[in-house]
Amino acid sequence: MDRSGTTPAPLPQESAAPYPAADDVARLVLHGTDQSGIVAAITEVLARFEGNIVSLDQHTSDPVGGRFFQRTVFTLPDLAANLDCLRGALESRLDGFGLEWQLIEVKKRKRVAVFVSKSDHCLLDLLWRQRRGELPIDITMVISNHPDLSEDVRPFGIPYFYIPADKENRAEAEARQLELIDGNVDLIVLARYMQIITEEFIEQAGVPIINIHHSFLPAFIGAAPYRKAKERGVKLIGATAHYVTKDLDEGPIISQDVIHVTHRESVADLQRRGADVERRVLSHAVEAHCADRVLRDGNVTIVF
Repeated sequence: MDRSGTTPAPLPQESAAPYPAADDVARLVLHGTDQSGIVAAITEVLARFEGNIVSLDQHTSDPVGGRFFQRTVFTLPDLAANLDCLRGALESRLDGFGLEWQLIEVKKRKRVAVFVSKSDHCLLDLLWRQRRGELPIDITMVISNHPDLSEDVRPFGIPYFYIPADKENRAEAEARQLELIDGNVDLIVLARYMQIITEEFIEQAGVPIINIHHSFLPAFIGAAPYRKAKERGVKLIGATAHYVTKDLDEGPIISQDVIHVTHRESVADLQRRGADVERRVLSHAVEAHCADRVLRDGNVTIVF
């Protein structure tokens, strides 16, 4: 528990570290209009293939005509050999329900590119958690608009690309970034990357982008947020991890947390304690996304 009395929300048991190879484990995630028979259809197919359900989470926005969301984790003997047949059986059985669904092998970790500027706390936390097996990810590269953190990344054996970026050369920098990530990543994480991401980059990247914001949105946006918080005499500081959209910091929220502060904390104290929250919230959001626990309903997320 934080000394403020705020306890971070625990992660579900299924996603606890370390992450095994899980050769015969898969996830089925789906969403669509709520209607009778969806769960029965899925369990029927899995039973036919001798699959064993490990966990099943579901949510409906309204039992009458609402949106339905489900995440099922299951084991299945010789999964790799049976995957195509299972996918075909699900496609046939679920035809007519109008669902969007994905069948995912757990052993195939998401490939992640981390974008960073000069602040190292979120970047190093992600690298450390990956090395310890606490995140189901493979960080394939670190991209920065400053060279400062290259020596910090070197011991992890991950490529570090320094690409100067500012408002004067943004198009050129983004073109180089897109070359690097093309076909090589499943997710981009902005770990305190202090540059605007353009709508063109979001569209061409073609993968989800997660950002960490140093406040409970939309408060204290822009430069020097902790100085602004101190000047306002705030009693709570927090962090928000969200998907990046063309509307900047208005994308769907994945994870948030806060801690209590008092007038006694200096700006430096707020920055230090805020960095702790940012690390925790960002790693929670990355874990949730890469474990396929986040489903989107417009600008709202369902996080199982």
